[in-house]
Amino acid sequence: MGNMFLWAALLMSHWFWGLSGAAAEQSSELERIEKCGTRCSQGLHCRTKPGAWFPPPCQDPAQGLNSSSVFANISLSTVMSCEGRQKCSLHLQIKTAVHLTESIHGVSICTVTAGMMSNCQVFTFTKASRGRMSGRKVEVENNCFDISPSQRAQVTVKTVPSYCGVTWTSTYEAPGCINKDLRQHVPECITGKLSYDVKPERKELSVRVTDMLEDYDYFLRLCRNDFICKGTGAETKIKKGDPVMSATLPYSRPLPCLCIEGWSLLTDAPRVQVCPFKDRLEELWFGINFDLLEETLSWEPECQVSAVVALCQKREDGVCLDLPHASQKVSREKITFAKVDPHPQLCMKFTAGPQSWVKCPFADATFKAWEVVVTRQQGQEDVKMLSRITATFSVGQCVKSEGSTGCQITDTHTMHVEKNKPVDFKLEGEMCNSCLVVKRLDVKFAATVIHCLEQCQSSSPPSAGFSRRASLDWTWVVVPASVCLSGIIIITLLFNLLLTVYQRRKQNMNGGCISEKQIDPAFDCVVPVLPTKSALHGGVLVPDSPQCGNNEKANLISD
Repeated sequence: MGNMFLWAALLMSHWFWGLSGAAAEQSSELERIEKCGTRCSQGLHCRTKPGAWFPPPCQDPAQGLNSSSVFANISLSTVMSCEGRQKCSLHLQIKTAVHLTESIHGVSICTVTAGMMSNCQVFTFTKASRGRMSGRKVEVENNCFDISPSQRAQVTVKTVPSYCGVTWTSTYEAPGCINKDLRQHVPECITGKLSYDVKPERKELSVRVTDMLEDYDYFLRLCRNDFICKGTGAETKIKKGDPVMSATLPYSRPLPCLCIEGWSLLTDAPRVQVCPFKDRLEELWFGINFDLLEETLSWEPECQVSAVVALCQKREDGVCLDLPHASQKVSREKITFAKVDPHPQLCMKFTAGPQSWVKCPFADATFKAWEVVVTRQQGQEDVKMLSRITATFSVGQCVKSEGSTGCQITDTHTMHVEKNKPVDFKLEGEMCNSCLVVKRLDVKFAATVIHCLEQCQSSSPPSAGFSRRASLDWTWVVVPASVCLSGIIIITLLFNLLLTVYQRRKQNMNGGCISEKQIDPAFDCVVPVLPTKSALHGGVLVPDSPQCGNNEKANLISD
C-alpha cells in the first residue's frame, strides 16, 4: 500500500511540473539560436545524415540492454531563429543523454506531426571516438526540426543499430501564439493590435491598427462571431505604408457577437478579433414574432447565447410570474410556443446567468383578440365580453375581502364567444367589491385576467335593478319635499281661516255692509263708501242705494 501511494505521488509531481514547465514556456521569452545544427559531447565526434525511408528491422538487444539503461535525461523545448524583427521561425530542440557501450554506434531521432510525414535524423559516432567514450554518458543535441506554433509532435529516440524494445517516445506541443514573444516576432502569430472608439449617435466604429505585420496590406471588417465569424459587410483595406492606420466601420445594431476582425494579406494569416458590445445582452431580446393564424409565438437569437426563455404574466406591480410548463433553453436555435393567447399581459422572460429581461410583444398592439367591455348607463355598469376571434373562456367571480389584496373565487363557468358578437356576463347575486377572473381555454398558454368592477352588480335585469336603485335615490328627495309642502298647506289654511273670521266680524260691526269696496255675497252688489267730515270724528257716511234696498238718504254710523 505504501508503494502505491509513493507511485501516485511521483505521478502527480511529474504531471504538476510538466504543466508548470509548459505554462512557463507559453509566457517566457524563447531561446534564440543563430543557426540550427547538431552538438555532441566533447571528445565525441558525430556525423548527421537523413534517416532511411525503410529502416532495417530491430535486433535483439544484448543482455542488460534496455531503455532505462541506455537513455537518460531526454528533454524537449522550442527555440527561435530570426532573420529580422518580424521574421522568426520555431525549431524543436531535442537533448538526449546516452550511456555509451560498444554495441551502440549512434542514435536516431524521428518526429511526426499531424498531416506530415515522419522526419528522421541519424547521428552516428566515429569508431575511434566511441571507443574512447565507451562506458560513459554522452550527450547529443539537435535543433533542426521545424515546428509551428501550437503544433503537436511525437518524438521517438532509438539506438543505432536499432535494438528491439530499446526506445524512448514522448509527445510535445509547441507554444502557441498566446506567447507574447511569438506575437511580436513570428509572422504566423503577428495579428496587429486593434483599438476602437464607438460613436453611437452615428452608429460607427473608428478602428486603429498598431503592431501589424510589416510590408503587408491589412484588412478590417465587422462580423458576427459564432463557429466562424460571418461578415456583415464589405472589407476595408489599409495599404502598407499608409501613415494613417485607421478605418471607420458602420454598424446597424450593437449586438454582443458583433466583432471587429483584422488580418494581414498573408496566406493562412492569423486574425485578431475584438467585440465592442460583448456585454450588451439586452440587444438580443428583440425580433419576437407572432403568427396570428397559427397563434404561434417565436423568437430566434441573432447571436449564440446560453439562456432560458419563458412565458410569463406581467402584474400591475411590474413582476412577471412564469406560466407553468412554459420555459425552454436556447443556444442558437429558434424557439417556438404554440397556441398562445395574444393578451397584453402575456410576456416573454429571458434569463441569462443572474440577469433577466422581460419583453411584452402584445403590450402596445392595436389588435386585441378579446377584451372585457364595461358601459355605464344611469349609474349602472353593463359588462360584456367582446372577442375578435371565436374562442372559449373560463369566467369566474371573486370577491375581495377587506384589508386584503387577494381575491377568492366563488363561482366559475365556461363561456363561448363568437367572433365580433358581444356576450353579457351572467353575474349571480349582489357583487360589491367584486372582480371577474377570465382566461382562454382553447389555447395552451394564456394569461389569467382579473377585471374588477367599480360599482355593485346585481343578478336582476337592468330595468329592475335600475328601478330599485332609482326608488332608493328618489326617497331622499320626495320625503323632505312632502314635509315642506304639508307645512305650507297647513300655514295657508290657518291664514285663510283667520282672514274669514276677521271679515265676518267686520261685517257684523258694519250692519251687513262692507267698508271700502266690498261685494255682498247675498245680493251681489257693490256699495261705495264716501268719506265725510263726520269721519274725522269716527264715523262713516253711507248714501242710499237702491241696490242695497235702503230708501233712507243716509245713515250715520258712529261709536
